[in-house]
Amino acid sequence: MGAIARSAANLVTTSGVWLKGGVNNASMDSITAFPSAIGGDGITLISSQTASSSASISFTSGITSTYKAYKFVFVNIHPSTTADFTFNMSTDSGSNYNVTKTTTFFRAFHLEDDSSTAVSYRDASDLAQSTGFQHICYDLTTTSDENCSGFLTLFNPASTTYVKHFIGSSDFMQTNTVQTNAYFAGYGNTTSAVNAIQFKFSSGNIDDGKIYMYGIK
Repeated sequence: MGAIARSAANLVTTSGVWLKGGVNNASMDSITAFPSAIGGDGITLISSQTASSSASISFTSGITSTYKAYKFVFVNIHPSTTADFTFNMSTDSGSNYNVTKTTTFFRAFHLEDDSSTAVSYRDASDLAQSTGFQHICYDLTTTSDENCSGFLTLFNPASTTYVKHFIGSSDFMQTNTVQTNAYFAGYGNTTSAVNAIQFKFSSGNIDDGKIYMYGIK
């Protein structure tokens, strides 16, 4: 028994954690369901789309009452011409992207040559009861390494009681020499369910980039 006890003791850290060698089979191949304390309320990848000289990227399915929030992650979005990256929402499955919105937008920026830095509100990127597309990034150029990355979270879009809040942040190189970190937020002023969302540039195509849509319970 002494030898067994010593062997077992060698497999446990001083804080009481079992070491990997103390588990003979770490596979979960036979597990068909996780206890509620382990899974079920996390973030789930629903779909993704990759741009290739695309006029826009639209998510017209998957935005339902299944999830209380939806997170869109955009990676290396690159324009075909100098333009602003934007989004809008739809209440008719993508037939129209024209939800009325009131929003805010501020940014911090820093030039590569250190000649200028600032944190400021940007009036040109907010909306006041407008059906227009909301800015995510602005003044992106076609320089080969210039792009925009970030995220947008849309809260409870299936609600037929409340307005549709959203919040997001983006990081991008602006006009080839300016590092910019932007924060935007607002609400879609509609009690109709939002069931589609579209991303596009203010002019030209999305030359490259990928957007992921996640559901959060």
